[in-house]
Amino acid sequence: MSFLVAAAVVFGMLGCIFLIPLGLPGLWLIVVTVLGLVLAGEVGWGLGLTVAGVAVAVEVAELLVLRRFGRAFGGSRRAFWGALFGGFAGLFFGAPIPVVGSIVTAFLGTFAGAGIVTWFETRSLERSARVGWGVLLARTVAVGLKVGAAVGVVGAVAVALLL
Repeated sequence: MSFLVAAAVVFGMLGCIFLIPLGLPGLWLIVVTVLGLVLAGEVGWGLGLTVAGVAVAVEVAELLVLRRFGRAFGGSRRAFWGALFGGFAGLFFGAPIPVVGSIVTAFLGTFAGAGIVTWFETRSLERSARVGWGVLLARTVAVGLKVGAAVGVVGAVAVALLL
């Protein structure tokens, strides 16, 4: 593979990292790219399987973080689903600021979705704000985990391709 093609692949994977805070499957697009490189014979199966394993581990860690934070702040399963749908709604009905507006409203939608569901369950504004805050923190930690893992994966693939 030529240097320019390898650099283009790495830059494409770096672009996928910016999809993660939007709630889109940027890490999985990176995994698919790496598996394509494995099939093309550009990187070894060991790296491909390691990248896939890291992605699965990060997904499991994300669920555990969301569950732990949700419980710690008094959230229910319904609040979790409210946060999920609120985050997607915020993503699609984002502020009119390019890219950043969608990220901000996706996070605010997560807070609002969990808070609204909890308010309907408990009729307590204080508790619903607490659950919304907890789920917002959980989403922030989960996005940080995914972005960190994606940066590490792209770095490893870049070293494998460019050296």
